[in-house]
Amino acid sequence: MTALMGAGLLSSASVWAQTTAEKTDQPADVTTVVVTGVKASLIKSLAIKRTSDQVVESVVADDIGKLPDNNVVEALQRVTGIQVTDRAGGEVGTLSIRGMPDVQTTWNGRTIFTASGTQVALQDIPSTLVRQIDVYKTRDASQLETGIAGQIDVKSLRPFDFKGSKVSLSARETYLDPAKKANPQLSGMLSNRWQTGYGEFGALVNLSDTKTKYRNESVTPGAMVPFVSPNAAEDPAGYTPLQRITDTSIWTPGTRTGLPTAAGSTLNFNGKAYPYYLSRDAVFQSDLEGERERPSANIALQWKPNSDSVYTFESMYNGYRNKTFNKLLFSFVDWWGDLGSNPAGSITTFPGTNIIKSRTVGSVYGFNSGDLTTSATDSYVYALNGKWDVGDRLKLDGDLSYQTSTYHSEFTATRIDRVAPSINVNFNDGSNNTGFHFNNDADLTDPSKWNVAQFYDNANRNKGSAATASLAGVFDADWGALQTIQFGARFDDRKASEANRTQSSALNRNLASLGAAYSSTNANFGTDISDVPRTWLEPNAYYIRDHIDDWRTLFNSIDPNFLTTDKLSLQKTFDVDEKTTNLFLMGNTQNDLFGHRLRGNFGVRYVKVNTGMTFYKVDATTKAVTATSASKSTSKLLPSMTLIYDPSRDVVLRFNYGETLRRPNFGDLNPVYQLGDDVSKVGYGSGSGGNPDLKPTQSKNLDLTAEWYFQKDSAVYGTLFKRKIDGLVVNLARKIHVDPADDPFRNSTSGGDHTNGYDYVINSPTNASNGKISGAELGFIYFPKGLPSLLDGLGIQGSYTHLTSSQNVPETNSAGDIVSQLETPFFGVSNRSYNATLAYEKGPISARLSQVWRSGFLATNEAALFANPIGIWRHPEKSVDMQITYKINDNMSFDISGVNLTNEMQQQYYHFGDAGNAQVSNFGTLQIGRSVSAALRWKM
Repeated sequence: MTALMGAGLLSSASVWAQTTAEKTDQPADVTTVVVTGVKASLIKSLAIKRTSDQVVESVVADDIGKLPDNNVVEALQRVTGIQVTDRAGGEVGTLSIRGMPDVQTTWNGRTIFTASGTQVALQDIPSTLVRQIDVYKTRDASQLETGIAGQIDVKSLRPFDFKGSKVSLSARETYLDPAKKANPQLSGMLSNRWQTGYGEFGALVNLSDTKTKYRNESVTPGAMVPFVSPNAAEDPAGYTPLQRITDTSIWTPGTRTGLPTAAGSTLNFNGKAYPYYLSRDAVFQSDLEGERERPSANIALQWKPNSDSVYTFESMYNGYRNKTFNKLLFSFVDWWGDLGSNPAGSITTFPGTNIIKSRTVGSVYGFNSGDLTTSATDSYVYALNGKWDVGDRLKLDGDLSYQTSTYHSEFTATRIDRVAPSINVNFNDGSNNTGFHFNNDADLTDPSKWNVAQFYDNANRNKGSAATASLAGVFDADWGALQTIQFGARFDDRKASEANRTQSSALNRNLASLGAAYSSTNANFGTDISDVPRTWLEPNAYYIRDHIDDWRTLFNSIDPNFLTTDKLSLQKTFDVDEKTTNLFLMGNTQNDLFGHRLRGNFGVRYVKVNTGMTFYKVDATTKAVTATSASKSTSKLLPSMTLIYDPSRDVVLRFNYGETLRRPNFGDLNPVYQLGDDVSKVGYGSGSGGNPDLKPTQSKNLDLTAEWYFQKDSAVYGTLFKRKIDGLVVNLARKIHVDPADDPFRNSTSGGDHTNGYDYVINSPTNASNGKISGAELGFIYFPKGLPSLLDGLGIQGSYTHLTSSQNVPETNSAGDIVSQLETPFFGVSNRSYNATLAYEKGPISARLSQVWRSGFLATNEAALFANPIGIWRHPEKSVDMQITYKINDNMSFDISGVNLTNEMQQQYYHFGDAGNAQVSNFGTLQIGRSVSAALRWKM
């Protein structure tokens, strides 16, 4: 054995036996040795990395039900090559492996998903139910083919993980800022195993419930649009000086770089050039308070009738409940008809540009909105697994599973509006934040100043289910260099459906006339962001939802087309039934090269997918439902190869080649148009529609790694990798004309003549892009020896990832024809990222201080309706976290932890090519806040 394994560290022979058993489908007879502490967790992850054929990073629980962080995603952010973002509501929202978000998530090796989606939110899996998380950056033929970024397998506890009975209880309280709320988390586990005349039995129950009250605060300037210059000598072609230019025959909205920004730039009005300014169309801020709960349960039953077989039944339930009240203050600032006596004096520009930095404008229209969203998810997984030794040379693993998942949400939003005498805006206050104030901010809280305008009433329901059967085996061939042959078959029947409803109307009554109960006022908004109003009035969304029957009846009395509660129903939009067949064959070899061991596996996986689809369209006038059907079939052969060479007993070299797939999201297959009205006043609406002809995206993956285990508890490792990705799905835009009978906005109160139908720019997904990602990773874990007594137990963990990415992005004309190709980075890919952790383990104290950082990246594209650069970039992001655990005795421990201790913000800006930067085209700022937790754990 190597020095690491030979030291018997953490009973790593047990780790070897357990890992090999999982790899070859062999039941492990060796009982797992339970280890605790940050140091033990890091070292065990090294043992898993070393003994796996694939490039694997692992996070191992410090103790029973105790990951190093409060949730699964935060525990993964220190894994080499993992990047996280979209932190809000007290947790991280998005995870990517080497810059790609398409991650295959499994639970004990089984695919799991949420409702009609193809993935599951890892945040929904409580950390207290997890014993280990494995991140597979490469795959062989025996593993699932989906997830071009990689696979994350979440392993839960089972009764045979323990020698005998085990009880564990934990209670955590987390304080979130800026919500300034304390949030409880309770979990408990009970496990035991018994010897009987019928063999050995085990049972485990694990329960968890987490409640979180959070607050997200953001301030955002709107899109950049052109205005006629006040220096124009005359009124150009009927346009009032200082008026926003809405005539799209004069300028083209939605270009990626926007209009020229040099001072004095001009637009042509009837053959004559006039200078213009670029300014934002609006400013808005969101004060969102939320309340989230995640109940969950895991049950596992195991039976070992003899030494040749083990049976496991396990079931998991994940629940999700979320309620958000978004208090939105929105003001258009694109009205230039009332600038007072000194129009030019009300404007400042960024030096050398025609981009307005600050201005004062009068008679501005704005609205406040009280938006309430309630959502609920219930997901169940039931699974039965059997492992058998058939003679001395054949081992079989059979698995049956069934899962269901439903998601339901309701959204109601009431707007109140007014025209304010004036507003003063500074689009960038010097720290890339937007500040503004009205002539009298006190009017924001006076209900008599506000008119009740639109009410939006939407709901949707998504469902998904899957029945899966698999059988895999390992045959001990022992045919010279060919040691074992692995084979298997898997069949999956996946169903998904979605249904929704939507309606809206306007009331046009003074808010004060409805009574005080219909209003609420927030306070202390955005004190860490910028100089903006700290309080305003909004419709009380809680009260409206509690009296929703009366509220719908009130709007029905004004608009007979607005349905009351008893008339509402959800309309199905699509049904999908997808059947997948998998077959794989793989050989495992071992030989010597220059006197050292050379191992490898060579395999192929065959995948066939048959998809049946039914789509439903509702006639806007008659409400008649038309169903259309489509089907498609695809098949792929996916080869894989792994070579592992040990040039010395402490060094491991690996070469991996594999091919993986990303299947289309079910919602992207639905061709029925979802239309939105022309709220931006550019002369046409927007919309989206799916594409039933979408094909899977395919990735060819190369990895070359080197690992040096220079000490029994320390190692340094590096990887060079490349991903060549074909058939990436991108949205292509085209303009269509919708007939009045099919136009849901023909009676809209938001403007636009829909009498003869209306134009919409439709974005539809298509496999029209190819790309590549390449990079290098470097990671290490080091616990120095010979330190002074006080520092003995100090260690460091760190990693650095450098990525380059590019993909072609097709540009279309108004008919949807591709007319050119652009090159951009991948969305969500930071070129550089690192994490650094200082760990300490001494006596009863276990501690960790860490920082994760990623460079700026392209996050998304603005809806292509405006003149600004449409690429939205994120500023660099980081988080400083800590955790300290004190072991009171063998059965009890106490820990405190903190996340985002430096109270970082999330900021964005518009940019594409040479156009736009963080100063002149800053976008939104989100205050994500910090959290501090205290937990007490007991076990026996």
